[in-house]
Amino acid sequence: MAKLDTFLTRKLGIEHPVVCGGMHYVGYAKLAASVSNAGGLGFITALTQPSADELKKEIRLCKTLTDKPFGVNFTLLPALVPPNYQAYADVIISEGVKIVETAGNKPSKWIQYFKKNDIFVIHKCVNIRHAKRAQKDGADLISIDGFECAGHPGTETIGNFLLLALAAKKLNIPFIASGGVGSGKQLAAALVLGAEGVNCGTLFMSSTEANIHPNIKQALIDYDETNTTHIFESLNFHERVFKNKTALKVREIEKKYPGDFSKIRHLVSGAAYKKSFQQTGNINDSCWSCGPVIGLIDEIRNCKEIINSLVTEAISVIEKTSTKVIKSNL
Repeated sequence: MAKLDTFLTRKLGIEHPVVCGGMHYVGYAKLAASVSNAGGLGFITALTQPSADELKKEIRLCKTLTDKPFGVNFTLLPALVPPNYQAYADVIISEGVKIVETAGNKPSKWIQYFKKNDIFVIHKCVNIRHAKRAQKDGADLISIDGFECAGHPGTETIGNFLLLALAAKKLNIPFIASGGVGSGKQLAAALVLGAEGVNCGTLFMSSTEANIHPNIKQALIDYDETNTTHIFESLNFHERVFKNKTALKVREIEKKYPGDFSKIRHLVSGAAYKKSFQQTGNINDSCWSCGPVIGLIDEIRNCKEIINSLVTEAISVIEKTSTKVIKSNL
């Protein structure tokens, strides 16, 4: 099988330029290791673990499941009672993790902290302004999140087709494409637009190795690209979630009581999210993140099949397209 050779694969020693970034209540050791064993780069999500000690156990479990590179996602989110970020960061360092995906609010301190400890930092952001700041702070690579992404796409509604071209023009460090990627054609397009690979989330939620309820995975197959929506818009903190009864109720309340989190708190709790994913499988009783890329998900496959499909199609598209559109005058 031919290979795609990019900065991402060369620098991190991975086989394919495909990343499975951090996802709340999805990014566990089993999935991270499976992505890495399949030739990509998997990430454990730090804050999915209830404490730094639990993160330590998850990192050690991942080491028993793979001898390939993997990383830890370190996301900074608004919270009434912030977690002990320092404790999580110190575990990442003490356990010898060499790759960290940072994201979220005011990351400068942490990007610099991880860099001082010889960690390769991938910073995930939704606009060029934040990407340039992360570049200044010392990030090694940017994961550019288009408005198509699941979770937190920002408020500027810029899609990847433009955002990637802007990144290629305005950044001095490498970047990968994140948000809405579910096919090899998109991987090929991302490379042509200047990216060094792709970051997929929702696509790997549908994998056999993802530790989420089969009903959630089936919903990713049964519904299409129109079945996501945004919540927290009145709080200026958009989150793209599955369009279900709970999400629509949140939107309704936000219109009536804009900016009043107390009115929706009971509907958006992390505990409900986790319960849906790992216990009940009820697709309607919580707000859970997913992207419109569900329109491209037709079946449940393992991580190796997903990555091989992306890469094989991308190589085929690149070869066919270059032959088709480039004509010699000779």
